[in-house]
Amino acid sequence: MNLLPPEIRSQLPSLYCQEKIADPIAYIKFFNPLSNWTWYATEFDGEDTFFGLVQGFEEELSYFSLTELQEYRGRLSVGIERDLHFRPTPLSQLRRN
Repeated sequence: MNLLPPEIRSQLPSLYCQEKIADPIAYIKFFNPLSNWTWYATEFDGEDTFFGLVQGFEEELSYFSLTELQEYRGRLSVGIERDLHFRPTPLSQLRRN
């Protein structure tokens, strides 16, 4: 699966664009189908680095790498996927707490 096709890449705000927004918008949802890890991208540097909400053992706003998402292979060689049905959503609606 292409995790970041050109039509989605072009819609992502650049890093720090939503920095002063009270409730930033997540544009992409990546997930590990064999675990509870999820990455919601709010911004992208245009090359490899996303910023957004990461939910795993903890929940935090953090940077994460497209390359690392693409290269990851877990049990049964299953990789990270992109939620094809995800629509841009404010982070307040995605947080667990």
